[in-house]
Amino acid sequence: MKIVISGGGTGGHIYPALALIREIQKETKDAEFLYIGTTNGLESKLVPRENIPFKSIHITGFKRKLSFENVKTVYRFFKGVSDSKKILKEFKADVVIGTGGYVCGPVVYAAAKLKIPTIVHEQNSVPGLTNKFLSRYVNKIAICFEEAKDYFPADKVIFTGNPRATEVIGQDGIRGRLSVGLSTTLPSVLIFGGSRGARPINEAVVKSLSDFSKKPYQVLYITGDVHYEAVKKEVELVGSPENVIIKPFVHNMPEVLAGIDLVVSRAGATTLAELTSLGIPSILVPSPYVTNNHQEKNARSLSDHGAAELLLEKDLNAKTLIKQIDSILLDKDKLNAMKTKAKKMGVPDSAQRLFHVIKQLKK
Repeated sequence: MKIVISGGGTGGHIYPALALIREIQKETKDAEFLYIGTTNGLESKLVPRENIPFKSIHITGFKRKLSFENVKTVYRFFKGVSDSKKILKEFKADVVIGTGGYVCGPVVYAAAKLKIPTIVHEQNSVPGLTNKFLSRYVNKIAICFEEAKDYFPADKVIFTGNPRATEVIGQDGIRGRLSVGLSTTLPSVLIFGGSRGARPINEAVVKSLSDFSKKPYQVLYITGDVHYEAVKKEVELVGSPENVIIKPFVHNMPEVLAGIDLVVSRAGATTLAELTSLGIPSILVPSPYVTNNHQEKNARSLSDHGAAELLLEKDLNAKTLIKQIDSILLDKDKLNAMKTKAKKMGVPDSAQRLFHVIKQLKK
């Protein structure tokens, strides 16, 4: 079976793709993979590191206002379709899967035009432009939130969940803690802003450092590569407490998550899939800078079920951050109730579900 996967831009589109590949590799030795991304996207770094064959096309996203750049984007799209057709024919692809981000537009469209079976995987509760466009051409649309089905042709939709939910299961939490320097005995809160980091979260954390020093728990704070140097300078001015560990990025996130009691993060779909699969309570600070405010809708799907608490960015500061962390981490009954509710929402077999859809299409 020859499988092409395309998705890029942010970790939220790439990690589910990598998790699916790893799950298929576990289940069968007969699958060959090719990943198509862009040269300047995060995928160009993450995919080759996993020893997965990688090819790139040149494509950019649409600007949401009138712009000459959009004329160039249309040209790049058709050039991308042409380049993708050549790559797909050369590889002799059996199935093509798009996991989101504008790069999968020309790749999946090209596959559909070549009559190769196609799937798009929509991680969010509100789909992006690319997947809405592709929904007319693909065979199947795999979703992770029931709310997403209203945006797509009903006969194509199948609920699979997010493959990253499968990958985080069965990890060694103790090893995860030790790998980043956390104590194995203290309660732990992980604070991060997604693969690129988030400045407003970073600012609130830096201002909370002196308060954290007095707490009976420890904090692992991941700034994102882009923000690390700026945060480091600020931290040097105020001093970092012993119970706070600051890292730019971690590459073993599933293992680290397995040892964490509470997470403060953005509400990207892949993060939420991981948290619910593991049953980790969370304080979600949705990014207000995303299409159709989809992160807030993602977050509310958890907070409405008691699996998470919502903290809007406009309300985020050192005081509100500490208050919400304390209210969960220092209240065992509340923490355990949230764990149970989060676990109930998880789809730990999502990678197997998506692979089943691939096998059905291949037949």
